[in-house]
Amino acid sequence: MRTVRKVAIAALAGAAVLGGAGSALADTPSPSPSASKSDAAPTEAGTAFRTAVAVRQGQKATASGSTGDYLYWMFPADAGQRPTVTAKVTLPDTASRHGASTWRIDVYDGLRRRQPCMYGTQSRSAAQDAATVELSCTLRPTVAWADTWSNDPLPGSYYVRLTAVSLPETDRGLPFKTEVEPTVLDTGGAHAVDGRLATPLGARSAVEPDGGWASGWWTDRWLWTGAGGLLAALAGVAGYSLTRGRGRPSRVPPGV
Repeated sequence: MRTVRKVAIAALAGAAVLGGAGSALADTPSPSPSASKSDAAPTEAGTAFRTAVAVRQGQKATASGSTGDYLYWMFPADAGQRPTVTAKVTLPDTASRHGASTWRIDVYDGLRRRQPCMYGTQSRSAAQDAATVELSCTLRPTVAWADTWSNDPLPGSYYVRLTAVSLPETDRGLPFKTEVEPTVLDTGGAHAVDGRLATPLGARSAVEPDGGWASGWWTDRWLWTGAGGLLAALAGVAGYSLTRGRGRPSRVPPGV
């Protein structure tokens, strides 16, 4: 019984350690490339998908524009990452505005498919006397592979579009400033799938994630597979310890 008890304790300890490691991987934000790279954050934006300005994960891009224009940025998201985009718009001077305005950010994948926001305020109205308006959009976790008919987010470049979707006609063309920051959170193996893309969608070398594209070669499912193998081995040892010696009948002394 002591052997069985030791085996059970070892099994529980192994599962706890591996489980903790998996949780740590899932809850740890992806390191910001801007901390290890000397590239300065962008100070402008594109005006179309083709001219979108590249932003690294964790960088805060700034830009100036005219109210009513479309501004575009792009950033990378790899398999297992859940992107979030935040934007802060500094509105034109109150004295020059003639009414409320509504601002919106949209995020598209490398195939230019608009991706729905899981969380955040994607669109927000600003009163005539408001100084700023803040927006955010958290996408679904990116998967390494998906069927062609699905709209699942895939590894590659993601495009951010910011614009005022509603405002008085007389306010078009007024200058404004904005800050946009894309970040990612590693979700671990909870959203891992079999298969991977040969090439990330719309990927450009200027917006690769820190360390390059992994595209799902590692997930914490490996830890759980190892834990399962360890528990199976320990269960085998425990079973052997319980049944050892029971296969042979006990010898009864002669004359008894």
